[in-house]
Amino acid sequence: MKKSVYAVTAVGFLLYILFFPQESVQAAALGLRLWQENLLPTLLPFSILSYLLIHAGILDGLARAVHRPLKHIFPVSSAGVFPLTAGLLFGFPMGSKITAELVEAGKMSREEGQRLCCACNNISPMFISSFILKDCLGHPELRLPTYLILYAPPLAIYMLQNWNRRFSSPLESAQKKPASMNFQIIDAGIMNGFETLAKLGGYIVMFAILAQMAALLPIEAPLAKCMLIGFTEITNGAAYTARQALGFQEAYPLLMAFTAFGGLSGLAQTSSMVKNAGFPLLPYIKVKLLATLLSFALAALYVS
Repeated sequence: MKKSVYAVTAVGFLLYILFFPQESVQAAALGLRLWQENLLPTLLPFSILSYLLIHAGILDGLARAVHRPLKHIFPVSSAGVFPLTAGLLFGFPMGSKITAELVEAGKMSREEGQRLCCACNNISPMFISSFILKDCLGHPELRLPTYLILYAPPLAIYMLQNWNRRFSSPLESAQKKPASMNFQIIDAGIMNGFETLAKLGGYIVMFAILAQMAALLPIEAPLAKCMLIGFTEITNGAAYTARQALGFQEAYPLLMAFTAFGGLSGLAQTSSMVKNAGFPLLPYIKVKLLATLLSFALAALYVS
């Protein structure tokens, strides 16, 4: 079944490129421009830095110190402090990438990594404030309520699912070791960062074309078409929704739902980031869907 779906998708891509070459080139160029102007300069340095922090041992002592007060509020081990913070500040898909790297490095249990990935892998505040609120909606002043609408649901779901759990990390029981930095670790970090960004670029281009294909479907209902494109790829979906004659009370909850879910493109990127750690994707999808429904409901309540 899965092979047949992949085969149909591949044939659909090929036919679209052959019959709509101009549209496919425009969609690919849009995806590459997004990758070059937004993701490459922001995520590449942080991806390299996070690798160095994890594998050079620089993070261990700081994580222990921050974890002492945090463990009484949030069910997370000392190793989980970094992906939790970085996932909220620097955004998708760094939360999933860092969590998987900590599990692979033996600094976090697989169970905690799988659960924490669902909470810390969200769209960055910078993308939300600049693109979603300013460019698409024209309401940059809504930053604070929007952050609450988008970030509170996944964190609340994580706390409810794990309130009685006590995750432990090898960092908490291991004897403190001095940080070690050398050119071998730096070289590995640079290659890891470029490999990560190259994968993201490929997925963005593929799903930008897929979103453009969805835009050409003969669907007359504007809301249905906005949802189809937005849940395929968030950037194209948000831009397409902003161009429609929708009122703010309709557009805002819709864009919050797209952003909370992250699109099928986001699921594919996350799957790529966590495959070596062996995280199953189904629990992640369930949490994302529940968080999407909650964010949509909160946004609709807020604008009403």
